[in-house]
Amino acid sequence: MTPKRSLLNHLGLHRPELRAWAMYDWGLSGMQTVIMTAVFPLFFLSYAAHGLEGTQGEERYAVANTVYAVLIALIAPFLGAVADYKAAKKAFMAGFLLLGVGATGAMYFIGQGDVTLASILFVLSLAGAAGSTTFYESLLPHIASEDEIDRVSTAGYALGYIGGGVLLAVNLFMIQSPGTFGFPTGPDLTPEQASLPVRVAFLTVAVWWLLFSIPIFRRVPEPPRALEKDEHVGINPFKIALVRMGETVRELRQYKQAFLMMVAFTVYNDGIQTIIKMASVYGSAIGIGRADLITAILIVQFIGVPFAFAFGAVAGKLGAKRSIFIGLLVYTAICVFAYRMQTTREFYILAMLIGLVQGGTQALSRSLFATLIPKHKSGEFFGFFSVFEKFGGILGPLAFAVALNQFQSSRVAILSVIAFFVVGAAVLLMVDVKEGERIARAAEKDLQGA
Repeated sequence: MTPKRSLLNHLGLHRPELRAWAMYDWGLSGMQTVIMTAVFPLFFLSYAAHGLEGTQGEERYAVANTVYAVLIALIAPFLGAVADYKAAKKAFMAGFLLLGVGATGAMYFIGQGDVTLASILFVLSLAGAAGSTTFYESLLPHIASEDEIDRVSTAGYALGYIGGGVLLAVNLFMIQSPGTFGFPTGPDLTPEQASLPVRVAFLTVAVWWLLFSIPIFRRVPEPPRALEKDEHVGINPFKIALVRMGETVRELRQYKQAFLMMVAFTVYNDGIQTIIKMASVYGSAIGIGRADLITAILIVQFIGVPFAFAFGAVAGKLGAKRSIFIGLLVYTAICVFAYRMQTTREFYILAMLIGLVQGGTQALSRSLFATLIPKHKSGEFFGFFSVFEKFGGILGPLAFAVALNQFQSSRVAILSVIAFFVVGAAVLLMVDVKEGERIARAAEKDLQGA
């Protein structure tokens, strides 16, 4: 084995279809960093929501986030079941991809005060990202063996950190130095001229996302159709989807370990998402400047690259479940550190700590879940996983807000997040990985013998 091949094997990128699958994370993460995290939220509040009074801009932004979460929660399991029956995971992924890319590119046309258009495009962009991710992740157990799946999943997150970080850095440079890129500069710009670099950044996100999605459609094969008992080709797929969803809900007792994993992930991911969403708010509350907040986001992106790969290697020795426990322990320490944090330097250290565990913990959660479900129902199960993931971002910020209101201290509020890591770890402790894998593989053998 050549050194290059050995390195790719170690990283989980040793076959063309594995590299192609991971590259989608590279493209999608550009959207997640620019649209979800760093640029669009500020653009929405300061430009699209211009003219609204008080907290109306924040309220419209919150409503848009809620609408997209509910939308995906309602349709993801259903479409996942249709995709499993029709062998159309890539087709559904392409549909959501084009929806998200189109909506993101159309953000270029948002004018000052166009809050309704901005809200609609934001919802469609988020729905495209979340919907395509459901089918993207459902392909993982079909292309990676059990001994590869942790490394492949973490490789996807690692490449995502690189892709998202590079595009965000380019976009921030373009926004902060518009003259370098030939954009208008000066004190007398119209709102449209002043916003041009930001709106062009949205176009680059759309192109980036679309461009790096090409490998997965060229290299990753569509998993074959797998029919359940009493099913045959030609039955109405939407009727079959409803039947399958009902069966899956009833069978959750059979796939108890997968269900427990979804519950555990919902709880501790709520804590992770709270830290992601509230870090900038918390930093601002203790006096961290906007430039330093953006720098911290870039630190998380690039620190996350080697440590996402590292988590894959650790999981190969300790197992995914134990490695997730390590991540949750570090997240608990992060909350304690944040409680005592005083300076910008310490905020950068906090960003580094988050970068150590953020990608690895989420990637291994994805791969562990994939081993606990039957492959022929991967679209449907990852549809449910997506639902749990969306609802796993509601209680954490709510608990943060309640603690903030009760104690009038963001420092106490950040400590409240620890509860999600403790409870999530307790549920994860109940997951019997070997039993879950045994049941999932037995279901696959039963289908083959049917």
